[in-house]
Amino acid sequence: MTDLQWGIIGLGNIAHDFVESFDQTTSKLTACASRTLEKAETFAKQFHLPKAYGSYEELLADEDISIIYIAVPNRQHYQHIKQALEAGKHVLCEKAITMDFAELQSVIELAQQKQLILAEAMTIFNMPLYQELHDLIASGRLGKLKMIQAPFGSCKDPDPTNRFFNPELAGGALLDIGTYAVSFARWFLTEQPEVIASTMVPFSTGVDEQSITILRNKKNELATVSLTFQAKMPKKGIVAFENGYLTIDDYPRADKAELIFNDGTKESIESGFTSNAINYEIENMVQMVKGEIPNKSLFFTKDVIEILDHMQQKWQSEK
Repeated sequence: MTDLQWGIIGLGNIAHDFVESFDQTTSKLTACASRTLEKAETFAKQFHLPKAYGSYEELLADEDISIIYIAVPNRQHYQHIKQALEAGKHVLCEKAITMDFAELQSVIELAQQKQLILAEAMTIFNMPLYQELHDLIASGRLGKLKMIQAPFGSCKDPDPTNRFFNPELAGGALLDIGTYAVSFARWFLTEQPEVIASTMVPFSTGVDEQSITILRNKKNELATVSLTFQAKMPKKGIVAFENGYLTIDDYPRADKAELIFNDGTKESIESGFTSNAINYEIENMVQMVKGEIPNKSLFFTKDVIEILDHMQQKWQSEK
C-alpha cells in the first residue's frame, strides 16, 4: 500500500497540536479545510501543507485523501463523521467522538457498511503504558480489581461565551475533561459498569461545572469520577487491587506508573513517552487502516459514551 494521506477538518488549537505532533513514515499530512479559504491557506502555509480547501466538501472530494482527522467542536462531530464516511474516508475524530450513544451507534453502523475505520482520538486507549499495565494485571500478580479513583480538575476562565461553558458548543466538564476520567476508569474495569449515583453542579449557563459519579459493575468493581472546571485537581489515577495498587500521575498522557504492594514494596513501570501521545493515536490509526491491528479502542469508546449518556440522564432526573 502506498503512503496514506491525511486531511484535517477544523483548524483550532487541537489541530495545531496534531500537526506539530505528526511524525510518520507511512502516511502524510497533505491537506486542511476550513469554512474560509483564507483561514485554510494560512494554516497550510504555517505547517507547509500542499493543499488548502475553503470548504469541507472540497476536501472530502479529494480522491488522494484516505483519512480525515476531525477537530471541530463536539456538537459538530456527528455531522462531519457521517459526511466523511459517506465520502469513503476513514475517520479519526477528537473526543468526545459524539454527543450521545445513539449518534455513535449510527456512525459505527455506517463505518461498518462502508468497511471503513472509525476511531476516537483518546490518548488513554493509545498510550503504550496502558497496554503494559493491562498485561501486568492479566498476569494475576495484583489479584482482583477492587476500586478506581479518576479525578480531573481544571480551572477555566468563567466566561459563559467560551466553548467550556457555552451550551451551544457542547460545553461542560463532562464532554471535555470527563471523557478522560471515564475512559481511564473503563480501561481497567473488567466489564461495563452501571452509573449507581451521579450529581452535578451547573454553571450559570446550565452546563455541568462540577460532578461526582460512582460506577459499579456486576463483579462489584467500583470507580469514582470527580470533575470540575473551576478548581485544579491532580490528574492522579489510582487503581486498587487485592494485593496492591497502581498510581498513575497525569493519566491522560501517562508514560509511567508506580506499583505499591500491600507489604510496602514498590515497582516502577515505564512505557512510551508523554510527548508522543498524539503521534501514538496517529500511528495506531494508520495501522488499523492497513489492517495490521484491530480497532479495539472502539469497544471502549462505545462503553464510555454509554456511561456519559447515563450520567447526564441522572442529572436530568435531579432537576
